[in-house]
Amino acid sequence: MTALEIVAVVVSFAGIWLTATRRMLCWPVSLVACALYFKLFLDVRLYADMVLQALFGLAIVYGWIAWTKGQDDAGEVVVAPLRPGRLAAGLAAGAVGAIAIGWFTSRYTDAALPWMDSGLTSFSLVAQYWTARRHAASWLLWIAVDSLYVGMFVFKGLLPTAGLYAAMIVLAVVGYRRWRVAGRKDASIAIA
Repeated sequence: MTALEIVAVVVSFAGIWLTATRRMLCWPVSLVACALYFKLFLDVRLYADMVLQALFGLAIVYGWIAWTKGQDDAGEVVVAPLRPGRLAAGLAAGAVGAIAIGWFTSRYTDAALPWMDSGLTSFSLVAQYWTARRHAASWLLWIAVDSLYVGMFVFKGLLPTAGLYAAMIVLAVVGYRRWRVAGRKDASIAIA
């Protein structure tokens, strides 16, 4: 456990909480968390997760813009439904990405857990994209991914980070419940 890891955990937790409660401040806070975890993952040779943090940085900028455009008249972020075709396409993209990244990192790097790290990285990108698009289903994918991340981080001895990911599972449950309720409200307003 390092000071860097502890700060990254605190900032990440704040960013996830702000996202679960649909606060725009989630984006700059999450951007700082990405930078901190980029450095941490570089230090422990989880290269796919390190690259994931850089990609999350880009996705955060995209999400920030998308959420700005996806607000109602009161300034609330509107939850959008995830259509079955887009769900299937996202999961397929996650699987293809997992195979491609896993193949590359297992052959060309000294990554500690190339296949697991790559699979979690790929599906995290899908979940992040769905979050940026304001889909409540993103939280279900986060629950699955974060559950596996807990085990990987325990294995790598990153116990505060494993604890963060365990807490993120709880936050994802909270986020899913809140976003489902908001999505139903948004849908009923759109129909009226």
